[in-house]
Amino acid sequence: MENGHDAVRQLRYLPAVGSPHGVEVLDFAALRAMDTHRRRTLPQRPDFHVLGLIRSGSGAHEADFHTYELAAGSAVWIRPGMVHRWCDVDACDGPLILFRPGFLPGFTAAEANAPACWHLDEQRLDLALLAAEHLRREHDTTALTPRLAAPALLPHLLAALLLRALPASDVPTDATASGSRYTDVFRAYRTAVEAHFTRRHHVADYARELGYDVRTLTRATRAATGTGAKTFLDQRILLEAKRLLAHTDLPVTGCARRLGFQDAGNFTTFFRRQTAMPPATWRTEYGAVGARGN
Repeated sequence: MENGHDAVRQLRYLPAVGSPHGVEVLDFAALRAMDTHRRRTLPQRPDFHVLGLIRSGSGAHEADFHTYELAAGSAVWIRPGMVHRWCDVDACDGPLILFRPGFLPGFTAAEANAPACWHLDEQRLDLALLAAEHLRREHDTTALTPRLAAPALLPHLLAALLLRALPASDVPTDATASGSRYTDVFRAYRTAVEAHFTRRHHVADYARELGYDVRTLTRATRAATGTGAKTFLDQRILLEAKRLLAHTDLPVTGCARRLGFQDAGNFTTFFRRQTAMPPATWRTEYGAVGARGN
């Protein structure tokens, strides 16, 4: 039966009372207190960003088929749509910042480049924690003392936190500033890919829609991500294919249809070209690895 049952919990952004501005500041202790049934250890897919800093402790986190060991200095950035789970954060301490996708649109290029997890040295961690604390205090002031509130500060403080926390190679520069033509082109391409990758598999289709030629899309995408427009599109399709194979009971034919392939043969050819194995084999191997890890 092809019912497409999804084993991933979908998380929607529901701001807490007093947090109406698209950003919320928590910590790992609050996450554990809210999640007494430990659902955090199961696959989940948020429609919002989660930025976490590990002040102390150790643990593990899994994001889109990669497992990361966490320790003091670890930074985690979970983007909307990413399938992740907190494998073990019982001993972790540090801030967790939740924010809506449109809260910082100017960070599109940095978001595309930044890994899901990286490490900060002691000095950079201290500065990032100071930035997170400043954001938390302003957030709490907005919620608890409205007469002193300055909501317009919140996106600026979040931007400052990201600038402090991002790996040095991913910090936006003048070349990736909001006014950069290539950044604007990539932002439009990335948005279009996210909206249409299950139906459009050719860069030329996006070029026609956006009013650019294929070379412009390729240059803009390479400037932002280090890969060409075709590779960026194929990687997005492949990631969703892996998510479907790993986290739903759809047969391969159902996955092919969900992703806009004409038939299972075309999907298998695409998947084998990207991974060197057919989708059914990848699903079996992923399931075996998951079973060993439980």
